[in-house]
Amino acid sequence: MNKQASPIKSAFKSFFKRVWRMIKFVWYRLQLTRWLILAVLLLIFVMSSFLTFKAKTANVGDIKANLQSPSIVYDIKDSRAGSLYSQKGTYVELEQISTPIQDAVISTEDRTFYSNLGFSIKGMARAAVNLVIHHGEISGGGSTLTQQLAKNAKLSQKQTFSRKFEELFLAIQITKTYTKKDILTMYLNNAYFGNGVWGVQDASKRYFGKNASELDASEGAVIAAMLRSPSYYNPAEHLDNATSRRNLILGLMVDNNKLTQAQADAAKKETLVVKNTYEQSDSYKYPYYFDEVVNEAVNRFGIKEEDLVKNGYKIYTALDQTQQSKMETTFEQSYLFPDNAADGTVVQGSSIAINPKTGGVSAVVGGRGDYTIRGYSRITQMKRQPGSTIKPLAVYTPAIEDGYHYDSSLEDKKQSYGTNNYTPTNPDNVYSGSIPMYQAIANSTNAPAVWLLNQIGLKRGIKSVEKFGISVPKSDQNLAMALGGWEGGVSPYQMASAYTAFANDGELSETHFIRKIVDASGAVVVDNTENSKTRIMTKKTAKEMTSMMLGVYNNGTGKYAKPDGYQVAGKSGSTEVPASYGFGTKDQWLIGYTPDIVVATWMGYDKTDQSHFMTNTSIDGLAPIFKYEMQALLPTTAQTSFDTEDAQTLAKKESTKDSNQLVDSIQSGFKNGVNKAKDTANQWYNTVKGFFN
Repeated sequence: MNKQASPIKSAFKSFFKRVWRMIKFVWYRLQLTRWLILAVLLLIFVMSSFLTFKAKTANVGDIKANLQSPSIVYDIKDSRAGSLYSQKGTYVELEQISTPIQDAVISTEDRTFYSNLGFSIKGMARAAVNLVIHHGEISGGGSTLTQQLAKNAKLSQKQTFSRKFEELFLAIQITKTYTKKDILTMYLNNAYFGNGVWGVQDASKRYFGKNASELDASEGAVIAAMLRSPSYYNPAEHLDNATSRRNLILGLMVDNNKLTQAQADAAKKETLVVKNTYEQSDSYKYPYYFDEVVNEAVNRFGIKEEDLVKNGYKIYTALDQTQQSKMETTFEQSYLFPDNAADGTVVQGSSIAINPKTGGVSAVVGGRGDYTIRGYSRITQMKRQPGSTIKPLAVYTPAIEDGYHYDSSLEDKKQSYGTNNYTPTNPDNVYSGSIPMYQAIANSTNAPAVWLLNQIGLKRGIKSVEKFGISVPKSDQNLAMALGGWEGGVSPYQMASAYTAFANDGELSETHFIRKIVDASGAVVVDNTENSKTRIMTKKTAKEMTSMMLGVYNNGTGKYAKPDGYQVAGKSGSTEVPASYGFGTKDQWLIGYTPDIVVATWMGYDKTDQSHFMTNTSIDGLAPIFKYEMQALLPTTAQTSFDTEDAQTLAKKESTKDSNQLVDSIQSGFKNGVNKAKDTANQWYNTVKGFFN
């Protein structure tokens, strides 16, 4: 076998030798080594130029101002409402930070801090070794205090090669811009120390009950320890870990000539006493509203959430602090809500108020119970079936535009439609044969709504809904759309926004939370002060729709939700649970408006099943909540009156007018007949008299 394989092996060796000689010839002939070196140098030059440009245009000069200033939220009156994040701890100058803290941090994180140019060659070499050890994974380390400041203040926390290079060039630029004293101050004020605490001053209060200026070497070493891992080395939760790390850092301080061995030994013998005198900031004052501000800044205006933390923005919003407080108070009244489920799950709810003239959201509440900042939003993210609240958008508005009137007669019969024999039923299973439109809306009668949508055409209804800013999924494009049984669902934000067109004479204003964002230097980052308006129906149509929807609260399904002493127009809606569950609802809606405010309120369980649904009929459970809420909100508005009356009142006036005209006609006819007979008699008398004369 070996003798037979030998010629093949020799042939391969001979072939590869010829190939290698050819490669060497071409390589030396074309001087590829020089070209390769040139290409590498060119690549380094291009990368360096690009990163230098990025560093010089990164506005490192405003880092200090940004770190000192949290992102402030202002309300509709430009009054301060709070700040977006509590991450901005209490900012103190370096003189207010004890020398032991400074020495411990420098000895641990960056021994050459006062002499390096913002980066350390040894540190970079150490990071490169770690890169090899961890098989190409960037594990951190090797960064100076200046590089860490650059990362925390200007870059993301993601470990990538590009970020590490950006960090290096930014650190150089920061060193050129600030003194070492400024850099150390900014770093210590922007570091995280666990338990929601940022900055060395608040950390000193949280763990030792002292100001940062009062901490000794033992305590200062613990502060430095938490920079490595706030969760693992904080003394409140892991005292043993903190003590062990403290002792190591005290040794490093000796090595760095910041302590004598005797001083370090004395400090190691100290017993760490944890004392918490830190008071959590309540600057995130209106969490539901502030969350939506962040969502809008990120999703609509493209601002990174980390920039909202770092850059000290001034964010001007449409918030009405009085309305926000009153709405929150409503949701704190547990007695207004249905009882919890058997397992303790609370019935959830959410509400939103919008100024229909501007589209500005003045107040929001996204739920009940414990709140998670930047959690699930029942205002914008939640999608639930709208029930009968969709009828004005999908059926009655396009019908009015197509020539129907508030008193047009609609068929109210139980009948089937289409090949699938879709058969809508009224809630009470009672049918009158025919019903005026205003009464069908007020009583939320189902059969007439479906009949009318069938008359004007499904496509006409879909187009109308989309004009209000709500898309209809393909799966829901059928006659059942008239009753709002959509699988796709809608959010309270969408419904409130749609109803602003009725309150604003047919114009749909662009709904928004943010009016303007200004950065720490005073430059306007977002200007949303000129909001667009779109006319989606005539003023006459909006007025006629309002006259009919006044009846919902005056004598219809929402009469028990009507706030005392106020006229409110709008619509109720509910969706039933499957018959197998029993009798009840899974969604309850009430939308009410005046010329000054639109409020959409929803109630239900986050997850509906056989154990979690509301046994109330229609919107009975939501009525007391909505009434309480509106009676609190409406006095804060301009209380502008509607320019129309309830359609039922108009219909009565029209009926009375017709009756009076009939009586007048009869009386006039009788009077004319008498006068005519009288004239005829006189003519006869004069004729006879003339005959005898």
